[in-house]
Amino acid sequence: MATENFEAYELLQKIDSPSDLKALPTADLPLLAAEIRQYLSYRVRENGGHLSSNLGVVELTVAIHRVFSTPHDHVIFDVGHQSYVHKLLTGRKEQFDTLRKAGGLSGFTKREESEHDAFGAGHSSTAISAAIGMATADALSRSDAYTVAVVGDGALTGGLAYEGLNNCRSDLRLIIVINENEMSISPNTGGLSEHLSRIRSSKKYIKAKAFTSRTLRSLPLVGKPLHALLRWVKKHVKRLVYQENLFEQMGLRYCGPLNGNDIEGLIASLSYAKQCGGSTVLHVKTQKGMGDSEAEANPDLYHGVSPKGRENTAPTFSEHFGKAICRMAQEDGDLLAITAAMSHGTGLEPFRMAYPTRFFDVGIAEGHAVTFAAGLAAGGKLPVVALYSTFLQRAYDHILHDAALQRLPLILAIDRAGFSAADGATHHGVYDVSLLSGIAGVCMFAPVTGVGIAAALNAARKRGGVCAIRYPSGVEDQALVEAFYPTGVSEHDVPRVRVWDSGSAPRATVVTHGRIAGEALAAARTLLEEGIAVRILLCEYLAPYEELAAEVAPLLAGEATLFLEEEIRSGGFGENLASALKNHGTLHENYAIIAAENGFVTPTSGQTVWQAAGVDAGALCRTLRDLLKNKQ
Repeated sequence: MATENFEAYELLQKIDSPSDLKALPTADLPLLAAEIRQYLSYRVRENGGHLSSNLGVVELTVAIHRVFSTPHDHVIFDVGHQSYVHKLLTGRKEQFDTLRKAGGLSGFTKREESEHDAFGAGHSSTAISAAIGMATADALSRSDAYTVAVVGDGALTGGLAYEGLNNCRSDLRLIIVINENEMSISPNTGGLSEHLSRIRSSKKYIKAKAFTSRTLRSLPLVGKPLHALLRWVKKHVKRLVYQENLFEQMGLRYCGPLNGNDIEGLIASLSYAKQCGGSTVLHVKTQKGMGDSEAEANPDLYHGVSPKGRENTAPTFSEHFGKAICRMAQEDGDLLAITAAMSHGTGLEPFRMAYPTRFFDVGIAEGHAVTFAAGLAAGGKLPVVALYSTFLQRAYDHILHDAALQRLPLILAIDRAGFSAADGATHHGVYDVSLLSGIAGVCMFAPVTGVGIAAALNAARKRGGVCAIRYPSGVEDQALVEAFYPTGVSEHDVPRVRVWDSGSAPRATVVTHGRIAGEALAAARTLLEEGIAVRILLCEYLAPYEELAAEVAPLLAGEATLFLEEEIRSGGFGENLASALKNHGTLHENYAIIAAENGFVTPTSGQTVWQAAGVDAGALCRTLRDLLKNKQ
């Protein structure tokens, strides 16, 4: 595997481990930070990935590794996409050109990848809970290790972060670094507060505080009462002047806000927090995209960038969804849109601009998004909740209990459905079909064209109840459009089952849905060269399965049936539709299901994610040949 050439980077080329970083003179650290920024701006643009967030935490990550010693000490990032600098400093520099590639470095922290990755983090708001767990385990084991949680302020919009804080003991070797780069979280702002924070972080202050405390407590009779009185006075004067914040109300020591791009100041503050002992919140303010003029000017647009040379010109499915929901909003004044901190990613930014009073960004709180939508539906509105498939998992109970059980009209727009080739297992959208298939009354649509998304939205609005519309990332597969929509498609079409035959007298039928139908087409053309004609049924909706079975049954042809899906097998499309067809009395026993046996799919170098999961055209050909041999 190729490795990077770091000869152009005077200091970065010398860093192969945190111990190398610790050996650098303090005066060299700003230059190291500049080199890291220069390299990240280049590499992330080449490979794709998260740029702005990593540029913002360069000094913070350098300071953490200067003060703490991983893997003995634990560093947990929330979200893991701000861990690129951490990876560079912990022995993975030479493999960085493989970032987000098959067989290469993950775009998130990953325990299997390095002993320095204390906890995997592809989703948000998890670090505080995990860090408390690790720090508690160390306390029970009487370890002197520290746990550092680096928490982006966006992660504090998720409820799990507060559940963690609510259960945080004050006596742990735990430092929670709140990295604020967009949202204000504390009233302690301004020059005076920053000045006092610098004073409290200085070595002179730490020594003076320790000396005063030790001296007072050593005085006979009056020492301990006087020490307690001074602590009480200090606490109440501080509360009067600054207004105690949330963290202090929870019994945690708080320091900040501090300049999160000042290496020396950060080192002093982290050292102070370490010497204090006990659970401490360190609040830093960083600049997203720092050092890259384009990312600084547009941090949201450069939050995630596409690989060089792969920028799309055709509209993505997300953009098709955004346009369709805007058109629908013109006709229906009760239609509302909800997202969980993903207005750009889900294509809802045009809706936000056009209908600001009908748009709601609830932060990284998917469960709340769904229950909030259920409340809106109960109030007579038609809410559309746009989430990535991988994040929908966090809202399962809310969909079941708060929406479906009450038969409330609610539309789930499930973006990024299917495997995620670049982001990996944390972002595979392969569980939503199985999860939703088990909830009574849920209707699922699976459009493969942009216009099909509009058709599914119209059908969902008319149907009522909980309706899910799942679609992949990227753009339309033109091979699918040409094969299954030779006469075009209209947004007024009713989603149905579409048929394509590779030749006359098909010997087998493949029943599938979504973009993986492209693998079915490739397999069918290969098999036709062997004299085996195949019929493909592309399902534009999935559930209710009894309804789908009634439409599929008369279209089955040949001696074998194969169900192909880009999700996990258990409780999914294939199992449910096969069961419904058996109930219908139309499915013979010569059938098979091709689906992911394991959702945690990680391709090796040279593999596609579909090959790694065993759902590619080659697997389909092999299975169909075996089915037809069994029939002979």
